[in-house]
Amino acid sequence: MENQPPPFFKRGPAPLALLSFYVALALALLVVDARLQALEVVRQALSLFTQPLQQLAHLPAHSVASAGDYFVSLTHLREENARLQQARMEKATTVLRTQQLEAENERLRKLLGVKERQHARGQVAQILYTARDPYTRRIVIDRGQQDQVVAGLPVIDDAGVVGQVTRVFPFVAEVTLITDKEQAVPVQIVRTGQRSVVFGLGNGQLELRFLPANADVQNGDELVTSGLDGIFLPGFPVARVVHVERDTSYSFARIFCMPLAGVENFSEVMVLEQRPPVALPAELAQPGREAKALKSPSARKKRFRRE
Repeated sequence: MENQPPPFFKRGPAPLALLSFYVALALALLVVDARLQALEVVRQALSLFTQPLQQLAHLPAHSVASAGDYFVSLTHLREENARLQQARMEKATTVLRTQQLEAENERLRKLLGVKERQHARGQVAQILYTARDPYTRRIVIDRGQQDQVVAGLPVIDDAGVVGQVTRVFPFVAEVTLITDKEQAVPVQIVRTGQRSVVFGLGNGQLELRFLPANADVQNGDELVTSGLDGIFLPGFPVARVVHVERDTSYSFARIFCMPLAGVENFSEVMVLEQRPPVALPAELAQPGREAKALKSPSARKKRFRRE
């Protein structure tokens, strides 16, 4: 009978070979996912199983927070309620006058034939946690595909613009904050009306770019959305200028801003609905028609007279 070593002493592939194989497999999966987005379906399927585990991991912290809120003294709640009631009564006159001014503004716009402003509508979402990547500024909210959330929707809070939805899963969605390096928002300076684009720096600050060195920008200027990107409605607060660097050797000034929204805080946010597409005039919708009209002799004569 032939002697054979017991199975306990049998050895498989060398550890170095296994390490090389797994490293090559990981790199191949990274390249395929980055180039072809082939693992997006797998990632969404895995999120169905990992989401309950993530909620279970956050359950102790939420339980402690809920217990602390439950044991708040009744005296403190009554004092806060009385203070809120007093503040509400003090601001009642301002609210009533604001509503009256809004109605008067709406009548004047209709009288002048000006297009009505678009109203912001959306749904409230809770911030669950921040993304795992330390080199990005992203958060995860408890609204996903089942709540009709799609990539590209703007996100705001009670103070201003927070970011934009960039990835959607069945039950959650990932929001890229405006302070992220790859995020840009078209803005307008409230004081001067000048338009530009604000970019995230990745460190909690923003930079207002493409403004000349002699631009009329001061510390404390407030920036709001201009609405030129077709995503954000105009007029939402974005940031406030905190520092301006002017150097005559450069064409543009370096303008640093701080976001007005609580982009680094855990709170509730609102995911706005998608803006309706803007209907173009008939002349712009048919570019060939305008070109033919300009080639006609009568049109050229009218254009020459105007010039």
